[in-house]
Amino acid sequence: MPKRVLTGRVTSDKMDKTVTVLVDRRIMHPLYKKFIRRSKNYAAHDEENLCQEGDLVRIEECRPLSKRKTWIVVERNGKSFGPGPTPRASQVAHDAAAASADASAPTA
Repeated sequence: MPKRVLTGRVTSDKMDKTVTVLVDRRIMHPLYKKFIRRSKNYAAHDEENLCQEGDLVRIEECRPLSKRKTWIVVERNGKSFGPGPTPRASQVAHDAAAASADASAPTA
């Protein structure tokens, strides 16, 4: 099953290696058909303590790290960092073979 990925804004960075992320979502009211804003706070792991209040971050679901913390920060202000998704070994071997084939092909 794929991991859930959410985007939100850092509201607190006072804890060590943890940030609080506010995630907003819009839902349609079932009767009145008006869009309503719903928000929720998530505790996310920030290994290097790089995130600051106000940063736009992308968080990814992971194994439970503590009682409340089951998310990890994978991107901050559009720059990825941390343990992101790792490519499979077969994909790495395929890319390496394609690169060597391109290098040995004669150009006209």
